Amino acid sequence: MMRTRPLKVALLGCGVVGSEVARIMTTHADDLAARIGAPVELAGVAVRRPDRVREGIDKELVTTDATALVKRGDLDVVVEVIGGIEPARALITTAFEHGASVVSANKALLAQDGAALHAAAEENGRDLYFEAAVAGAIPLIRPLRESLAGDKINRVMGIVNGTTNFILDKMDSTGAGYQEALDEATALGYAEADPTADVEGFDAAAKAAILAGIAFHTRVRLDDVYREGMSEVTAADFASAKEMGCTIKLLAICERAADGESVTARVHPAMIPLSHPLASVREAYNAVFVESDAAGQLMFYGPGAGGAPTASAVLGDLVAVCRNKLAGATGPGESAYTRLPVSPMGEVVTRYHISLDVADKPGVLAQVATVFAEHGVSIDTVRQQGKDGEASLVVVTHRAADAALTGTVDALRQLDTVRGVASIMRVEGE
Repeated sequence: MMRTRPLKVALLGCGVVGSEVARIMTTHADDLAARIGAPVELAGVAVRRPDRVREGIDKELVTTDATALVKRGDLDVVVEVIGGIEPARALITTAFEHGASVVSANKALLAQDGAALHAAAEENGRDLYFEAAVAGAIPLIRPLRESLAGDKINRVMGIVNGTTNFILDKMDSTGAGYQEALDEATALGYAEADPTADVEGFDAAAKAAILAGIAFHTRVRLDDVYREGMSEVTAADFASAKEMGCTIKLLAICERAADGESVTARVHPAMIPLSHPLASVREAYNAVFVESDAAGQLMFYGPGAGGAPTASAVLGDLVAVCRNKLAGATGPGESAYTRLPVSPMGEVVTRYHISLDVADKPGVLAQVATVFAEHGVSIDTVRQQGKDGEASLVVVTHRAADAALTGTVDALRQLDTVRGVASIMRVEGE
C-alpha cells in the first residue's frame, strides 16, 4: 500500500545536473512514487542566482539561504549537487543533524572528507549515498558496495574522465597534437574554459580515492592518490604506442598489493594494449574494469558526465534512500575495517616505455643497458633509429618498481651520449 504523505526533498544547486534532477522528479513523479511506495515532493531549491529562469520549478521554492533550507527539520532527503568543499560540507552535516539523509554528487568533498561525512551520517542515523560522484550514469558505487560485498576485489582500473578520453581519442584517431585536440574538446563543450582539473588528473584522482576506499574497505584520501596529468602526451607517443599494438589512456588505477598488506591508488597516462576492453572506449565515454577473486573480470561502461546521465545516478540514489526511510532503516555506510596503508608511488611495480634521444655512435646501447642493469631494471625490448649523428632509442622494460625506474632515468641523464629523455610512459593492462 502506498503512503499518501509525501517524502520531502530539498535540492542544493540547480545547474546542469540539479535542473535535470528537478525535471525528472516532476515528469516521472508517478513512476517514482510507485517505485518508492510514497510520493516525493520537491520542498525547496537553494541557488546562488534566484532571478534566473528555471523552467518547471515553482519560484516559491527557490531560496538563496541554503543553511535555513537544510535546517527546516521536515526534510527527508537533501540532494547536494553544488560541488566544492564549502559550503557543501557544512550543509551536508547540518542536514544530517536536522533529520535528513543526503544524496551527493560531490567527488571532491567525498575524496577529501568522506570519513567525516560517513561518521556524521552514522551518528545521526541517516544515509549518505553518492553514486553520481564517480562515472556519471554508470552504476558502479552500489555494485562495489553491495553486489561485490562478498567478494575480494584486487584491482579497479578505469577511464573516469570524459574530457581526457575525448582528447586522447582524437589524438589517436586523427593524429592531432594535444593542443589541437584540447581546442576541439573546448569548442564542443567537453572541456571547461580552464581544463586543469581534468587534464592534470585532479578530477580522476578524487574518483580514484573514492573507488579505492570502497573496493578495499580502507580509507583512501585524495592526498594518498598519485597524480600525473596528460598535457605532455604527444603525437610521437601515440606513434610509439601503435608500434607496440597499444593506445594511450588516462587511467585511474587502484590495486591491492600481492601480499594483501597494502593498497595503491594512482592516476596517470598509460599505454594499454588494443586487446584490452578499455582500449576501445571512445569519445567522452567512461569505463571501469574490476578484477576480483570470485567474479573475475567485470567492466562497467557508459556516459560519465552530463546533466541527464548524472541525474539518472542521483535519482537512483534518491529512490534507494526514500525506500530506506519508509522501512525505518539505513543502507550501507563506510566500510574501512581493513585499515590498509596506502603505499607510495615508488613501490608501484609496472612496465615502462622510455624514449631517449642519444648520440648515434657505437657503444651507446651498451652504456644504456648497463645503467638499467645496475638499477635492477630488466629490459624487454629495444628499438633504435639513427640519422646524421643523432638517434632515438626506445626501451620497453619488464615490470619494475617506480623508484628503481626513477633512479635509472636519473643515471641515464648523466651519460654524455644521452641527449635527453623524450618521454616516459607506463604500460598497463597486461
